[in-house]
Amino acid sequence: MRRFIATSLALAVAACAPRPQQAPAPQAPAQPQEAGSLVGLTPQELVGRFGRPALQIHEGSSLKLQFRGSRCVLDAYLYPSGGSGTLEVTHVDTRLRTGGDVGQTACVAWLRQEAS
Repeated sequence: MRRFIATSLALAVAACAPRPQQAPAPQAPAQPQEAGSLVGLTPQELVGRFGRPALQIHEGSSLKLQFRGSRCVLDAYLYPSGGSGTLEVTHVDTRLRTGGDVGQTACVAWLRQEAS
C-alpha cells in the first residue's frame, strides 16, 4: 500500500511540473510577391507585362509562352482553370540566357524593365 501511495504521489507531482516549451517549427521563407504574382495570370495579362512572347507552343489544351530578354528567359505554362476553361499560369521557369540559374524575381524585373 505504501508503494501505491508513493507512486501515486510521484505521478501527481510529475503531472503538475511545467512542460518544457517547444521551439516553434521553422517556417519556409516567404515567396517574393513578384514571382508569386504570375501564377493565375492569363495570356493577355502576361503580354501586358512583358510584351509579345518570343515563342508560343500549343499542346492539347495547354499553352507555353516564352519571354526572352537580354539577360534571362521566362517560360510560363498555362492550363485551363476550373470550369471556365480560361488559360491561366500554373508554373513558371526562369533561367539566364546562358542556361544558368536565376531567381524569378530578378528575371521578372529585368523583363519588365526591357518591356517598358
